[in-house]
Amino acid sequence: MNDTPTATVEADPAAEKPAVKNAPATKRSSAKKRVAVKKAVRNSAASTKVKKDAPKAAKKAKPTTQKVSPPKSIKTAKPKKPKLVRDSFTMPEQEYALLGQVKKACNAAGIDIKKSELLRIGVAHLAAMDLKRLKAAQTALTPLKAGRPKKSK
Repeated sequence: MNDTPTATVEADPAAEKPAVKNAPATKRSSAKKRVAVKKAVRNSAASTKVKKDAPKAAKKAKPTTQKVSPPKSIKTAKPKKPKLVRDSFTMPEQEYALLGQVKKACNAAGIDIKKSELLRIGVAHLAAMDLKRLKAAQTALTPLKAGRPKKSK
């Protein structure tokens, strides 16, 4: 005998109409019947504009046994991951080498850092910089041609 508490929901036997007549009562056919009943309920609700059929549709469901389970612990919502963007850019070899030197210096000091993290830090500092200093830093850069550099053999 099963000791778990169960609750049964009984439907009005007069309102019950099987979706498939004279089908053997197997797990597969009972699942098909439930799907057919759900589809019939959806179709009848969609065809009539009056929502009076909704209570009748709930009564058409077969009696089910529902186990009572203990409440689950409340899950905290995970923070949404930001969308990542890949891009390419051109910079002089000396500045790229300088980026590698800063990375090596951080690794020697025990700070494990990636080039992309260094660039993100630099962008954050640029955003905090006032416009006069930013303009002065831009004029100090050597101008580059737009586009990809030519392939060298």
